[in-house]
Amino acid sequence: MKSNYFLIMIALLLTTSFLGCNMLRGAGEDIENAGGSIQKTVDHND
Repeated sequence: MKSNYFLIMIALLLTTSFLGCNMLRGAGEDIENAGGSIQKTVDHND
């Protein structure tokens, strides 16, 4: 019984860490795209 609980906890931790990494990577890409859009607007108005 304890080993099943331990395996479930490890699986949850691995899943959470994987999802966290994907979320941060997605946020980084969104920020990069926003920066590119701002740069295009500034270049267009110069």
